[in-house]
Amino acid sequence: MMATILPFLSTSFIVISAILVAIGWYYITQRKIETHKKVMTWAGIFATAFFIIYASRTLFVGNTAFGGPDEIKIYYTVFLIFHIILATTGAVFGITSLWSGFKNRLKLHKKIGPITSIIWFFTASTGVVVYVLLYVLWTPGEATSLFKAILGW
Repeated sequence: MMATILPFLSTSFIVISAILVAIGWYYITQRKIETHKKVMTWAGIFATAFFIIYASRTLFVGNTAFGGPDEIKIYYTVFLIFHIILATTGAVFGITSLWSGFKNRLKLHKKIGPITSIIWFFTASTGVVVYVLLYVLWTPGEATSLFKAILGW
């Protein structure tokens, strides 16, 4: 049960985060700065919740192997690498955007905010595709925790 609920929950959190980013973007175009700050803070909270669940699951449960047909595994792997690069880039941009907004470094914030949002939308979208490929279309493959893989626990 936990093996399937945690990926669903973490994927839901990243999607909620992206929706909040879109709402925050709307509010800043309306010059509603305080509402923008609140919504973007919540977007960051949901993204952080995603990361905590994802990192904990990776450490203790493990990454799920692709359970689909071998003929498309290479395409899944390439797509997953693209998603990981996007997610990592998005996280760095997201932290920088939140930091520059909170510190009132508006020149930097205005410059990277829109880029961060676009990266975040693609990250959330590709994350949903990864979730569907791993847990919806096919039976998930085996998962091995980092501790078990490295230490034999």
